[in-house]
Amino acid sequence: MNLDFSLILVLVTLLTGILWLIDTLMFAPRRRAALAQAEQSAGAPLPEAQQISLLRQPGWADTSRSMFPVLLVVLVLRSFLFEPFQIPSGSMLPTLKIGDFILVNKFHYGLRLPVLNTRFVSNNDPQHGDVIVFRYPEDTSINYIKRVVGVPGDVITYQGKTLFINDEAQPQSLIARLPPANPEQLLLSETLAGEPHRIYQDIYRPVMNGQWVVPEGHYFVLGDNRDNSKDSRYWGFVPEELLVGKATAVWMHWDSFFSLPDFSDVRRIN
Repeated sequence: MNLDFSLILVLVTLLTGILWLIDTLMFAPRRRAALAQAEQSAGAPLPEAQQISLLRQPGWADTSRSMFPVLLVVLVLRSFLFEPFQIPSGSMLPTLKIGDFILVNKFHYGLRLPVLNTRFVSNNDPQHGDVIVFRYPEDTSINYIKRVVGVPGDVITYQGKTLFINDEAQPQSLIARLPPANPEQLLLSETLAGEPHRIYQDIYRPVMNGQWVVPEGHYFVLGDNRDNSKDSRYWGFVPEELLVGKATAVWMHWDSFFSLPDFSDVRRIN
């Protein structure tokens, strides 16, 4: 089962905020009134220990007061600024490794309401070569990460493991054959919109050929591990409303709980 952490965070923040507000508006005045009445009956200020006892918040109110500001800050940062994700698969190799923790810029493509993902402030649109995080169109509870190769109006052709955008082949150059002694995979440099990035191709994998016209408000995406990626060639386009943000940097790598995290692998994603 995929838990919607955004929904959980919104609900918990809302709940703690409501509880804190109820205590502030309803129960705190009653505690102060009780203290005032006790001091009036005593004819003098009560000892400090008794004052603290009468004004003490119940556990639920104290917890809400402590948690709400922290949750609110996390909600704002995570929803509108930056959010961390961990790479679970090898579909973006060699750019992103399994276990990489990436930082996703949530406001680069505009501000969106948490949970609903409705954009209420416009900003940039995805461009060729951007590495984006989005909600998987066939199951929006799952986040995917791929590279944008087609924007609205583009004609995308994938023929003989070469990418064509509007009938123009995107330059590729060989970096290495892996492993060198008995190669099964090619490490290539591919250039999109003047920016190079690295991709893998499996020598013996069948070619996935096809042609697609990107509709308005949609994007065509590919994994950098071209022959080991479930992407737009198989399930279609990414609607604009499913965009989460732009992947900007790898800030940590952690294979598993049985290994120590590596904080030295901070690098820009391109």
